[in-house]
Amino acid sequence: MSGSTLSKSDAELAFRQLRKRKLTAFLFVAPLLLFLILAFVAPIGTMLVRSFYHPTVAELIPDTLEELATWDGQNLPSLSAQAVMAADLKRLAAERLSGKLAEEINRIEAGMSSVVKSSARKLSRASDADIATNAPALLLDANAKWGEPAIWKAIAKSGAVYTERYFLTALDLEMGDNGIQARDGARIYVDLYTKTLKMAFVITLLTLIGGYPLAFYLANAPSSWGNLLMVFVLLPFWTSLLVRTTSWIALLQTNGVVNSILMGTGVTSSPFELLYTQFSTILAMTHILMPFMILPLYSVMKGIDPSFLRAAMSMGARPLPAFFKVYFPMTLPGLSAGALLVFIISVGYYITPALVGGTAGQMISNIIAFHMQQSNNWELAAALGTLLLVIILVLYWVYDRFVGADNIQLG
Repeated sequence: MSGSTLSKSDAELAFRQLRKRKLTAFLFVAPLLLFLILAFVAPIGTMLVRSFYHPTVAELIPDTLEELATWDGQNLPSLSAQAVMAADLKRLAAERLSGKLAEEINRIEAGMSSVVKSSARKLSRASDADIATNAPALLLDANAKWGEPAIWKAIAKSGAVYTERYFLTALDLEMGDNGIQARDGARIYVDLYTKTLKMAFVITLLTLIGGYPLAFYLANAPSSWGNLLMVFVLLPFWTSLLVRTTSWIALLQTNGVVNSILMGTGVTSSPFELLYTQFSTILAMTHILMPFMILPLYSVMKGIDPSFLRAAMSMGARPLPAFFKVYFPMTLPGLSAGALLVFIISVGYYITPALVGGTAGQMISNIIAFHMQQSNNWELAAALGTLLLVIILVLYWVYDRFVGADNIQLG
């Protein structure tokens, strides 16, 4: 009996100690966990929500939207709906919110901004009694477009709290009378996504071509010489990104260093257009992201015993076949890690394309920033950002499925 009681007490003591250790470990990581939630999870969650949740118009004119809920969308809405809309415009003018409503409706129907603003100003001078009894005439007097069903359709459409409109716009689509269809006009966002992925792939390939030989040399160079070269590899991390980017502007501009040398040596009689192109974006980003390819490769290559390659050649293998059959497969973990790192960073890069790329070299991140900072269309920016996140996750899944560390087998 005493032995069984002792065993039970020992088990309880061990359980309490284990729970205490787990609690201690959790307290150590809790600050980092809180930081990740506040700085990473919460912003991404907010972005995901804003891409389909848009209650602005519903909060500005709830009564009008309630009246339009039963409207057939064919003829003009009822007189009561028009009276409520006129009263809402007068109220919004007094609250200085008519501009916000105009901005939201204008995203659905171009040209509505001036209609709503001017109508709100004129209705602000009308009495409540006139609005209640003569709203249709007051609206038509303010602007003739109030007699067209299209403006009322735009109001009803913009009042949807949950909408797929921004995702459709981000895919160059729109909701027509016959369902989802291609948006009128040029394709913008799909082509920009495609260009961004192509540029990221080219940048990754160029960093691989330039970084692999350098990492190999660093890993096999004498310690003193290798350490000195590693300092030069790490030097860009100690220099401001803005400084590095503006240095490329000085090099590539029309009267810059590169064109001056080419013209001075007689290679060309007129300067090349190097700046504000895809070429300048790819070149500058390749230089900036090169260390992200070199360091993973170097860390893997440094752990490879050079005797493996010598042993292969001592057994009759030629240098190149021995390198690709023995050495290269052992560097694949570092190569895949570096390629993944460079690709993901380059897809979401913003500062360098904005400064050296111009219109031709801009990427999807620049358009997202434009909608957040200038057009003030945060919902579309959120939809574009969400799609970019989905694309990256899908590409990562493909990488992990076919090229990941678990699938890399040494030759």
